[in-house]
Amino acid sequence: MDIREHIRTIPDFPKPGILFYDISTLLAHPGAWRHTVDLLAVKVEPQKPDLLVGIESRGFLVAAPLALKLGCGFVMCRKSGKLPGATVSHSYDLEYGTDTIEIQADAIAPGQRVVVLDDLLATGGTAAATVQLLRQSGADVRSATFIIELTGLDGRQQLDLPVTSLIEYEQ
Repeated sequence: MDIREHIRTIPDFPKPGILFYDISTLLAHPGAWRHTVDLLAVKVEPQKPDLLVGIESRGFLVAAPLALKLGCGFVMCRKSGKLPGATVSHSYDLEYGTDTIEIQADAIAPGQRVVVLDDLLATGGTAAATVQLLRQSGADVRSATFIIELTGLDGRQQLDLPVTSLIEYEQ
């Protein structure tokens, strides 16, 4: 099955000049979604993760079912102020300004093997910040895995660990 056939593209979203790769059509097709999770499992399982970390918000949709399939835990990496209780945060630069991401302070024990997941790798800024936050928390970050990678934006070069994607598009 070619999962590309289940990913819709939407021009000029969220702003003019952007081609948005919409996985909602993939999620709506149970056979294609199951196949996608199976493909991700083949990529991630050799890393022997204790935890999968999903990046807000579509990364949650990717990491949660995969964690269930692999029998490991799932942790949410969210924008500042979205998680209850004590958190650990990391601020990082954007093209125009800064942003902050967080995980719950007790989410990761030092030395736990972690794989980062998201639906799409573009410039790599948020994924790189997530890796830094996890390392700051003592995680052994093994790799980052994505459904889609926009190769023309060089996001992979922002990450100093193995990167895997199921589909590549020039952008």
